[in-house]
Amino acid sequence: MILRSNLVDIHQNRIYPAEITLINGVIGSIKRTEERADHYVLPGFVDAHIHIESSMVTPVAFSEVAVRHGTIGLVSDPHEIANVLGKEGVYFMVHNARSSPMKILFGAPSCVPATIFESSGAVINDKDIDELLQSDNVGFLSEVMNYPGVVQKDPDVLKKIAVAIKQGVPIDGHAPGLRGEELIQYVKAGISTDHECLSFEEAVEKISVGMKVLIREGSGARNFETLIPLLKEFPEKIMFCTDDLHPDDLLKGHINILVNRAVKMGYNLFDVIRAAGLNAVEHYGLDVGMLKEGDKADFILVDSLSNWNVLKTYINGKAVFENGKVNIKNSYREAPNRFFINKINRDELVVKADRNELRVIRAIDGDLVTEEIIVEAKLEDGNVVADIENDILKIAVVNRYHQTVPATGFINGFKLKSGAIASSIGHDCHNIICVGTSDKSMADAINWLVESKGGIVVHDGKNLFGLALEIAGLMTTGNVEYAAGKYQELTAIARKIGSEMQAPFMTLSFMALLVIPELKMSDMGLFSGKTFSFVSKFFSQDEQ
Repeated sequence: MILRSNLVDIHQNRIYPAEITLINGVIGSIKRTEERADHYVLPGFVDAHIHIESSMVTPVAFSEVAVRHGTIGLVSDPHEIANVLGKEGVYFMVHNARSSPMKILFGAPSCVPATIFESSGAVINDKDIDELLQSDNVGFLSEVMNYPGVVQKDPDVLKKIAVAIKQGVPIDGHAPGLRGEELIQYVKAGISTDHECLSFEEAVEKISVGMKVLIREGSGARNFETLIPLLKEFPEKIMFCTDDLHPDDLLKGHINILVNRAVKMGYNLFDVIRAAGLNAVEHYGLDVGMLKEGDKADFILVDSLSNWNVLKTYINGKAVFENGKVNIKNSYREAPNRFFINKINRDELVVKADRNELRVIRAIDGDLVTEEIIVEAKLEDGNVVADIENDILKIAVVNRYHQTVPATGFINGFKLKSGAIASSIGHDCHNIICVGTSDKSMADAINWLVESKGGIVVHDGKNLFGLALEIAGLMTTGNVEYAAGKYQELTAIARKIGSEMQAPFMTLSFMALLVIPELKMSDMGLFSGKTFSFVSKFFSQDEQ
């Protein structure tokens, strides 16, 4: 096959008309020509850090949409499903991905569970890490979220890192706000990347001690605007990623959105494209061609370098997307799960008053970080209830692996006026998490999830509306269009009952992520990410 197009050559920083010969899925030759074409050929895009599970669909279903946006490779951390199903969850993702031509490299999850302060469905130890890293398509140690464990030299954490070092694979980081001497210790342990920088200055410091920084723009967390200036000074140290991308956002675009924004902002075209592919390919050793002679024929055609409309996507020399049609067949229907509890009683959510002041989680729209606020409790018959007028709602986390009493607390920022929202997507252990205005609506929503064995659901004060997620309570066996349609419907209902958040279910899912400060909710109780310990939902003046 011979392709004639304007070549965006990221190895020589040139754009010129070229004739590209493909032989058995490999680029046999690239010859410069004189006649310009009406389209451009360039390396395909790679998401340098993503949890595919957050799209609520399987890897092959994800790829059906991603190739439309020019994505040909993913660096995927499967720790969401691993927290539910253990290493068998990782193998499920690997096997499912084999039905897709997309180049997907999975990591061996380093933090299952993320902490000892929550209940997961499985545990992955250093022996499991060793086994996983010897498997096909598992090629790095996923984000080491327990950065206090690294700094404090926790033996279990260091054993996992040692396995990765022995096998010579990259080790991903996750250390929001970590700086100074503790950052140096973290990097010396072998951590090579971070996608959680809270400021430009923090990112510069991390680069200065040897890390590579990922600029993230997903559904729940976005730091593109803050970190994109890094590209000018450190182009070889930057990668683009989405981390967590909900299905409706995936339909709109993927890494191509970051590329488009960066180019329109005036950043060097070649630096942008390297951040969108080459840097990740080189760092993780991905089997992805970058438009050189002898490379696998992995590339995309776009209409222009201003509109970035993807015309065709090639992987291993085959057009997986062309003429508006995706040439990927999704026939994988296995649906493993782990959901072992019975329905709860609304009385289990009652909070008896202990003191008059509450320690409350303040959720911030579009951010994973929360704040701690102290408010006056609203009391009824000796119980603390939701104060809807002041946006102090109740939050509950229910262990879905063992029958226990729900953990309860209070939260600000969701602004619901009635009903409740709930999900079995509760990072990272994926217990049931619910925010609501009354014990009844919360219990009804939680029990819908119990009966469905996982999903997301909204109670509008009268009726329940939900999306069942049959695979580990995280993913549907349906396609992206199906998941996106249901997700948008549920988001619209959440907004009707008061939520003003751009992605209320995404924000909800991170309210149980204990490794992100400042205050979060575990199935064991309210947890401070600052002190890394449990705290009371009731505040005492003696604590000041």
